[in-house]
Order: sequence, then structure tokens, then C-alpha cells
Amino acid sequence: MPHIPGGGVDLSHLVQRTQQAQGAPEGSAPTPTQPGGGQVVDVPSIAIEAGEQNFEQIAQLSQVVPVVFDIWSAQSEASKSLSPILLKITREFGGRVLLGRVDADSNPGLAQAFQARSVPTVIALIGGRPVPLFEGALAEEQVREFFGQLVQLAAQNGVTGKVNAPDLAPGEDAPEAPAEPQIPAAHVPAVEAAERGDYATAVKEWEAVLQKAPADAQAKAALAQVRLLHRLQGLTVDEIRTAAAERPDDLDAQMLVADLDLSGGHIEDAFLRLLDLFSASGTDDRSTIRTRLLELFEVVGVSDSRVIAARGRLANLLY
Repeated sequence: MPHIPGGGVDLSHLVQRTQQAQGAPEGSAPTPTQPGGGQVVDVPSIAIEAGEQNFEQIAQLSQVVPVVFDIWSAQSEASKSLSPILLKITREFGGRVLLGRVDADSNPGLAQAFQARSVPTVIALIGGRPVPLFEGALAEEQVREFFGQLVQLAAQNGVTGKVNAPDLAPGEDAPEAPAEPQIPAAHVPAVEAAERGDYATAVKEWEAVLQKAPADAQAKAALAQVRLLHRLQGLTVDEIRTAAAERPDDLDAQMLVADLDLSGGHIEDAFLRLLDLFSASGTDDRSTIRTRLLELFEVVGVSDSRVIAARGRLANLLY
């Protein structure tokens, strides 16, 4: 799935205004059971220009369909290549996804609320909750895969509605979601533990799988993911960043910020932090940092261009 819980974008002040407009108590979080299942809503366009003035109305639509925000800039060549792809794929999903376009130059406050550190940045809302997707331009097939995963995640949270728009061709409908992969029997205990939030048990179960089948790439990636979730479990963003600021020589505290950055979608920042730590550390700490980097590479995906670049930098520092 595109989002790993534990960090991410702080839209609380904007989302709370939306909840108040809907009559929800101040400070309450939207729940997966809020309206959206099967609901159909008319919208002026499948892609809406978003700003401070209309953000609440667009955020309300995330109770019906996932709303994908393209935070772009006319000064960014990557934005110019990505935005048409986002529009094309949004149309392909036939009203199951809505696109919100945020001009970062005209709406710096909204871009800051999304914690967009670069453009383009792509973030979704599902039921008012932010789901970081990716930064920078991606290939069309990769974007399409993100959208498919997003629709699946929305369905799991009861957001299964549809929007009608004049620029959506009649009869155009979403592609079928990819079938859920069959879980190997050996993986079931680990998957079930992770799904109920028992990450400590999930770690042990995945380790047991790998002891019997060391070449199981799926288990290796899943183990890295649940270890990340376990490290972040029960901690807030403020707690993690404050601890790192107060204890600059505490390696664990510094590496936890990298975990937090990656969980919030700031992948390059996470890698850069660990690479800088590696460069400035002695031999013993370097081994620990390298292990953490390799785990985060597994979380992101070893074929990802950002992983390949970071792996190259690590190799240069090693030799």
C-alpha cells in the first residue's frame, strides 16, 4: 500500500475545519464508517483547482472518493511532465478518484500544510486522512499502480463512492482492481499479526519464515516494513523530532527521524540523513547505519530509482 502509518502530512487544522462544517466534534478524527459507500456526487470537473478557499469542500469529497492532490509549479519541469499523467489516469478511473490541483506558487500556505518539500508532490485524502504517495515525476505505469492501490485502500476504509463530472466520458468507468494476491500459508501468521497491529509478533513470524526460506524476497521486504512500523509505534512526530534535536549524538534517535521521514513519504530526506550519519560515523556505528539503510531500501523497493541512487552513494562511501 502507498502509505505506511506513523508519520506524514499534518493537515489537522484544515481537516478539522471540514469536520466542523460536517457537524463533527472539534478535534475528532474521521472514521472509516463515515458516508461514502456507494454514494454518487456531481462535481464540476474530474480535476479541480484547489486553494485555501475551496479546500474544505474538496476535502469533504474525500468521504466519497479518494482525492489526489497534485502540488505543482509552473517553474518545475517535472510538474509539467507529471500533471498530464495524473489527469489521464484520474479519467481512466471513471469517477472513482478525484484530482485536486494545487499551484504551490499561488497557494504557499496550502503547500506548506501538505508539508510539500519539493514539487511535484502527490498526496491523497481518504475520509479526510492524508495518504502520502510520492514526490517527483514517475512513469505512467507507476502512477497507475499507485492509483490502483489507493482505490483498494479507500475501499478498506469504506470510501467506495463515485463522482460524476461533465469532462468524464459517458460510460467511462474504473478499471477492475487487481485481484488480491494469494497469501502463502507460511506467511499467514505474520500477516495476521501485522493486520492487528501486533508488530512485535509480526517481526518474529517473518524472521521465522526467513529462517526456513532465506531467499523469500516477499518475506524479506515485509520484515523490513513491520520493523519500521514497530519502531514508530506509539510515538508522535513531535516526540521523535524533539528527541533527535535534544540528543544529536544518540544514533538511535537520529535514525528514528529517518524512519519518520520515510513513513511520511520523504524518501530522499530519509536516505540523505542516514548517508550523512554514515559518512560522519566511526566503524561500529557505520555497521548499524548500513543495516538500517538496507532495511529502508527494502521498504521502498530495491528497484526504485531513489534506492538505486542512495545505494550508489553508500557504495562510494564504503570504498
